[in-house]
Amino acid sequence: MNKRSILGLTESVILHTNKGISKKLIARIDTGATSSSIDKTLASELQLGPITRIKMIKSASGVGNRPIVIASVKIGKDIVEEEFTLADRKHMTYPLLIGQNILKKGRFLVDPLKK
Repeated sequence: MNKRSILGLTESVILHTNKGISKKLIARIDTGATSSSIDKTLASELQLGPITRIKMIKSASGVGNRPIVIASVKIGKDIVEEEFTLADRKHMTYPLLIGQNILKKGRFLVDPLKK
């Protein structure tokens, strides 16, 4: 039986780019977010790209179009390659948000009480 990783509301992850760059980050796990998102400044530093498409996103700050890039993220023992929207997250506590598009691909359970 394949065991599921239990995630808390924040998790230490490793983001891998297609240019061979990796960075360890604390990510916000958000089961209510349809898409995963990365701060656009961090994406630039990590040389993420190219932009594969533009997607309309509804968020707390309104509706807008965001560029999409592809990257791999290691959460626990799982590595998931998926799309990330580029957003201005500098005012947020966490530069990386893991949403449903990644959570559905891995074997994850989210426990809000996990520290």
